[in-house]
Amino acid sequence: MADGPSQAADETAGDRGPTRLLELVRGLARELRPGGDDLRVAMDSHLDRDLGFDSLGRTELMLRVERAFSVKLSETLLVAAETPADIWRALQRATPGAVRAPGGGAEAAPALGTVAALPTGAQTLTEVLQWHVAHHPARAHVWLADGRGDAEILDYAALDGRARAVAEGILEAGLRPGARVALMLPTGADFLHAFYGILHAGCIPVPIYPPARPSQLEDHLRRQAAILADAGAELMVTVPEARKLALFLRAKVASLGGVETVAGLSRAGIGAATIGRRGDDIALLQYTSGSTGEPKGVALSHANLLANIRAMGQAMEADSNRDVFVSWLPLYHDMGLIGAWLGCLYFAVPVSILSPLSFLARPESWLWEIHRRRATLSGAPNFAFDLCTHRIDERDIEGLDLSSARMVVNGAEPVRPETIRAFCRRFARYGFDARALAPVYGLAESGVGLAFPPPGRGLVTDRIDRAALAERSQAVPVAADHEDASEFAACGLPLPGHQFRVVDETGREAAERRQGRLQFAGPSSTRGYHGNRRQTAELFDGDWLETGDLAYIAAGDVYLTGRIKDVVIRAGRNIHPHEVEGAVGELDGVRRGCVAVFAAPAPDRSERFVVVAETREDDAARRARMTQAIQAVVLDVAGVAPDEVVLAPPRAVLKTSSGKIRRAATAERYLRGGLDEAGRHLWWQIARLGLAGAGAGVRGAGRTLSQFAFAGWWWGTLVLLAGPVWGLAMVLPRQGWRWSLLRLACRAMLALTGARLVVEGGPARRRGVLLVANHCSYLDSLVLVAALPGKIDFVAKAELESQFFAGTFLRRIGTLFVERFEAAHGVEDVATAAEAARRGRRLLVYPEGTLTRRPGLLAFKLGAFAAAAAAGAAVVPVTVKGTRSILRGGQWFPRRGEVGVAVGEEIPPEGRGFDAAVALRDGARAAILARCGEPDLVGEDSLLRDRRRKTPGRSTRRPAAG
Repeated sequence: MADGPSQAADETAGDRGPTRLLELVRGLARELRPGGDDLRVAMDSHLDRDLGFDSLGRTELMLRVERAFSVKLSETLLVAAETPADIWRALQRATPGAVRAPGGGAEAAPALGTVAALPTGAQTLTEVLQWHVAHHPARAHVWLADGRGDAEILDYAALDGRARAVAEGILEAGLRPGARVALMLPTGADFLHAFYGILHAGCIPVPIYPPARPSQLEDHLRRQAAILADAGAELMVTVPEARKLALFLRAKVASLGGVETVAGLSRAGIGAATIGRRGDDIALLQYTSGSTGEPKGVALSHANLLANIRAMGQAMEADSNRDVFVSWLPLYHDMGLIGAWLGCLYFAVPVSILSPLSFLARPESWLWEIHRRRATLSGAPNFAFDLCTHRIDERDIEGLDLSSARMVVNGAEPVRPETIRAFCRRFARYGFDARALAPVYGLAESGVGLAFPPPGRGLVTDRIDRAALAERSQAVPVAADHEDASEFAACGLPLPGHQFRVVDETGREAAERRQGRLQFAGPSSTRGYHGNRRQTAELFDGDWLETGDLAYIAAGDVYLTGRIKDVVIRAGRNIHPHEVEGAVGELDGVRRGCVAVFAAPAPDRSERFVVVAETREDDAARRARMTQAIQAVVLDVAGVAPDEVVLAPPRAVLKTSSGKIRRAATAERYLRGGLDEAGRHLWWQIARLGLAGAGAGVRGAGRTLSQFAFAGWWWGTLVLLAGPVWGLAMVLPRQGWRWSLLRLACRAMLALTGARLVVEGGPARRRGVLLVANHCSYLDSLVLVAALPGKIDFVAKAELESQFFAGTFLRRIGTLFVERFEAAHGVEDVATAAEAARRGRRLLVYPEGTLTRRPGLLAFKLGAFAAAAAAGAAVVPVTVKGTRSILRGGQWFPRRGEVGVAVGEEIPPEGRGFDAAVALRDGARAAILARCGEPDLVGEDSLLRDRRRKTPGRSTRRPAAG
């Protein structure tokens, strides 16, 4: 770097250039391949095959070449160059110039105008685009950025017009509505036009990723033929080079009628009319990553996609008039297609789309685009944040300002808390707010998104006992200095209108902090896999869908712990591969992100615990030390040593197009002996594995039997206590005696079923108050009776009064019944409740009005608080905890657990009118929310709507009873 720009330019033009280039290539190759002093590097050496440069190695090489020769190279060279000679030819064409990406000030956004409404009535993606064209055709929709500051602006009218021109060509080709059209294009304008052109023609786009470089085109198409055949694709829209292989593809894919380019399909001056589709028609076939062996095409309808987009926008608080999105994510991947582009299209949020190559070649280009557009929203997989943290030179981001970002999501692969912390630490001095980085969770079977945290929350993690999770599937919190802890990132709450649950080995919903299979349900849920009944049947569990992930739920947040099929079970312990892979990848000599952990079958049908780590190390002594280091770190992380450590050459660990480890495929290659290292296994290890597997099976069966036995005991105890209590309540003459009997029975029920009761706060004995409690479970009333002293007058829904057993019993203990649905009766019931409070009765009400299986606090209805204000009665917030975990709404299989009741401070009314009732409600809800340990679900119900409707002239309004 001592040479100046002029000397570097002279070398580029002279004889010294090739020699210096080879020195750079050789130096980096030796760094990446320790011990390779005898490595031969020539102008015709293959960067991948001979020198082992992966995508990150290529990125580093291009960076060094640019700095050494003071030029800017084309980003396509990152994947197109196959030899140093290719780089040299590019250098001779390059223009000398500044090395770093241009910074400068933020660009003023073009005048967009105010968006007053959204296409809420649209039922299809084409209707969404038509709505925008009708309302603001010239509004900037997409900036197609080049990573250097320049961009082509695409508005809604231009997108629609060019898409209709493509649609005309598709219709001329004779495709009928519902036909599948494969879309193999790089991220760019052609993809956008072709995608909507296919939709306008009434067909179904099937995005597949394009090859990394032209020389790989034939091999790439050979692998993609399985997807094309599974989809029944009748047409493929692709790059011009692929048309040469049309005959080959048609021989492999019987349904394929043609291979076309966007230019070849477009009809100048002609725009096809949109072929009408319904909301429940399939809009997209999204093939999951790495599925070329056994393709799985997720069928998503227009209704599915719009539900997912609307829910994600609500969770992110998307605003057409303030937000700008920046994305480098590939459009052929669901996160880039649905989460970025289509989401921005719906919400009229301008989006700047970079080529993925721009990001890979220069990660700082993503950050500069956020700076340049003053972007508020963005997202990327975990590796991207790691790349920015470790690969960007400080000189390339001088003047960078990331202060505009308010929500940047991290998803699509396991989220590593340390990656998030490191990114936030580095870029804090560039204005990045750590609260903006949000771990999220989703999957193609739910569109793309399933769980998002509240905006501005930042990273929330859970440190748990590793042994308890592995041996008992329990997520037991531990202190920060615990020596054997695992740390997981909270990935958020289910999107509005969606829900998830964790089920255990019995197939029933697990308790809080119990690891199991994560399932989901909601309007975004796919109807299944295209043409594959077997895989579709495996996806569904009744109304729930399997995610294929292991997780636990705590305080409403989901914590992902691993993939179900990837979990290695050793001696009854569950070992999560990604955690072991991350630790091994940190060791010297191991290629980071190139470690695979899996279970491989032994001859006796037991399993071996195998770790495959890529390395370029050749020295035998150093390889032996690496193997020992890997064994030690795996023992430390997993609690058991691996049966085999395989040091494999680069590219032995297989990955998907999005960079995820393909553990099953790597295991298959290992079993075939394709990792270039013979396995060494001892019979005593196999025997030990067999015994361990048998022991794990016995323990699993024992846990299942124990759970069923407990459920039987729980219900038996309830029935044995309920009968005598009901009978005695009918004959005991005094209500005080009945309450003493009821309280004794409730406490006995908790004690006999092992549910320890913890009561916090004052006794709330004073009469003439309104007790309000959150409603988590049908157990709530039992727990409150056991916890609160004295007589309580429950406020219950009127329909219970007509039931013989429940109604008769509730009347005997003094329950006040109110009408929930008829407004006229509701107003009368408010007056009745107010009068009861004036007479000194201690009322208890569940102001949510109902309970759900989903953790969280719903909105509070206003009626009870209006009664308290009218009577001048104080409100006492009472928080119930733990009952949802024992007996969740919608299920009847009880679990063991601890329950708690926290009695808050009295809240006196400040007046007698509507405003006083609202203040009581909000104060009580805030107190309960602070102590219940569950999320706030007010966004999905009426609390905020009540507040918006309130006007000064309505202070005399008497709301219906809650």
